Amino acid sequence: MSTVGELACSYAVMILEDEGISITADKIATLVKSAGVEIESYWPMLFAKMAEKRNVTDLIMNVGAGGGGGAPVTAAAPAAGGGGAAAAPAAEEKKKEEVAEESDGDLGFG
Repeated sequence: MSTVGELACSYAVMILEDEGISITADKIATLVKSAGVEIESYWPMLFAKMAEKRNVTDLIMNVGAGGGGGAPVTAAAPAAGGGGAAAAPAAEEKKKEEVAEESDGDLGFG
């Protein structure tokens, strides 16, 4: 769950990055204060340290690209009894459901 401090600092970091201004704890704190948001004093420092170690633009562009996820689900080979005909439509139906779920989260960011 995000706190107001996390959100305010996240927006401040994105603003600074978008403007091409170096991201420091002081600049984050100044932006947050000018927005009239009260936060704990440690948030700007944490976000500035994160920005030093990570490319903020890459983080923004890859926000929906989750890592690792599991291996894709594949239907097992049918046994020698010919019972594989019923398994194929079930696998197709599941695939359609997964595609529908993914499209719900598309916000059009690229």
